[in-house]
Amino acid sequence: MEARAIIAAIRDGEGLDPDAARWFGEALAGPAISDAQAGAFAMAVRLRGLNDAARVALTEGMRDSGDVLNWDLPGPVLDKHSTGGVGDPVSLILAPALAACGAYVPMISGRGLGHTGGTLDKLEAIPGYICEIGPARLEHVMRNVGCAIVGATGRVAPSDKRLYAIRDVTASVDSIDLITASILSKKLAAGLDGLVLDVKTGSGAFMARMEDAKALAGALVGVANGAGCKTSALITDMSQPLASAAGNAVEIRAVMEALTDPKAQSRLREVVIALGGAVLQGAGLQNGIEEALNSGRAAELFAKMVHAMGGPADFAENWQHVLPEATVLREVSLGKPGVIKGIDTRALGEAVVHLGGGRLREADRIDPAVGLSAIARIGDKVTAKTPVAMVHASDEARAERAAAAVRAAFKLGATAVPAPALIHARVTP
Repeated sequence: MEARAIIAAIRDGEGLDPDAARWFGEALAGPAISDAQAGAFAMAVRLRGLNDAARVALTEGMRDSGDVLNWDLPGPVLDKHSTGGVGDPVSLILAPALAACGAYVPMISGRGLGHTGGTLDKLEAIPGYICEIGPARLEHVMRNVGCAIVGATGRVAPSDKRLYAIRDVTASVDSIDLITASILSKKLAAGLDGLVLDVKTGSGAFMARMEDAKALAGALVGVANGAGCKTSALITDMSQPLASAAGNAVEIRAVMEALTDPKAQSRLREVVIALGGAVLQGAGLQNGIEEALNSGRAAELFAKMVHAMGGPADFAENWQHVLPEATVLREVSLGKPGVIKGIDTRALGEAVVHLGGGRLREADRIDPAVGLSAIARIGDKVTAKTPVAMVHASDEARAERAAAAVRAAFKLGATAVPAPALIHARVTP
């Protein structure tokens, strides 16, 4: 194999042979491919595209560029991946709920990206929680709890880490072929038997348009199944935050509400139940997600996982007292009456980032206490003084800027507006 010839073939419209794709995906982790060649490859794929066989082979090569976990557990190994949203802590509820149904869930997650929150950032709002652990400890937590939400080690899909950085500086991030390989190379390295994908669409999603979300979901499902992992996808709504909170500690509170109160966070629970049902069905297990939530078993396993990962032993009983709290709380109203007809969800996510709940630069430190809570919903009728959100801030100046951003994000109308559907489409092989 020779990188220059492979790049030239893609450039000239001859396509990418699966064997060459697999070689290139794995070789990206080493010196056989220069940065210039990796950049040229990314741009050639961005402009010319790949066929289904090449997508699968590229993903498998990137997966095999580092460690691939191999499990020997008395149940299927399942996982979920989301394309990112605002107020979307589904993973934190779904992982223990799946474990309560007999699955094992080694959920390798990431940090905040742009305006979207990161699962690891949310978990680190819990005092003592350690996201980066070694293989031996991961194995221990999986056997004793059934689920573990962790960060990727440097040995998981190193080809993706390199190619992603190059895509970022060569204007080739938005290639569905490369997005698919990036997402799935890391997920498939976890040694999964089954996967469900939560592809977001709406004002808070990276794929805001439905046609783009469908194209990405189709590519992900096709490649994952082509690589031997039973996978389906749901396209879910992100025209408003999923939970009633956006931030880190505030979303952990929403998670605990959903885990302990069947009437709380109904939209969040509905998406959890739908995603869990889809991946359990693919694995041949009975859908017991709702029962796991209502019985308290999922809450019990979440607390057990928190303790196993370094968090408080009494988190289940004392979560309301151990999570960090912001020093400034400010209710935000819109100053006029009406019906909420739309929300710029991306703007709410950006408001959380600027409060300190996300990163404007790679080296920025997260403030786990800041964010938004009690976020109003599309279709809600409000008066001039009805709060549409509560700002949690570290100082008055940041609170005021966030309040202004929140007011600008809500759009009012005069007539009733139906709540948007939560599940827009299901994508199966």
